[in-house]
Formats: sequence, structure tokens, C-alpha cells
Amino acid sequence: QVQLVESGGGLVQPGGSLRLSCAASGFIFSIYAMAWYRQAPGKQRELVARITNGGITYYVDSVKGRFTISRDNAKNTVYLQMNSLKPEDTAVYFCNRPSDYRNQESWGQGTQVTVSS
Repeated sequence: QVQLVESGGGLVQPGGSLRLSCAASGFIFSIYAMAWYRQAPGKQRELVARITNGGITYYVDSVKGRFTISRDNAKNTVYLQMNSLKPEDTAVYFCNRPSDYRNQESWGQGTQVTVSS
């Protein structure tokens, strides 16, 4: 059974930093691409960053240069380092396998990130 547990969110001032973690279990983590998504109130869930099983990364334009996605296959964990946070980064952040995007049962609880002064 696939399980994804996100952590590391919180309240931070604009310009601050947070590091999110996602612990995965129930599948062979090292062979899958992983991604971070976010969903702001009243908006659809959107892709933030993606990392292939080989470590190639992709970022949406709004976070390029500020966010860094990484993975530790030994720990079955994917990370999202978020720097220079802006109020518009406020959302619930989720991790998942891109291949499972449409599988509603695959999503975890997410972790809330609030950027506010």
C-alpha cells in the first residue's frame, strides 16, 4: 500500500525558508520519478517541481531559482528546499509520483505552508 507522509510546513515570514520532507513507502521508491505539488485555497492542485529517478529536475517558472527538489533513495524520502518565500507560495504542499496524479487514493494529507508577515 502506497503511503506518502509530508512534513516540514509552517508559518514563515516573506523571504524566509522552509524544508519540506516526504517519506514514501509501499513501492520501490528508487525507480520512480517524484514530484511536489501545491494547492492554494480555491485553486487547483499544481505541479511545483519534479525529479526523475536519475535526479533530473524540473521546476515551474514561479519557483525557479528559489526552490530545490532532491531525493534520498536510501531513506525513501524526497525533499523540497524553499527559499525566498513569497505570500503567493502559501498552499498545502503534497508529494506524489507523477504517474499517480489522477489516483485520488494515492495522495497524503499534505503539509501547510503559510507565508505571511
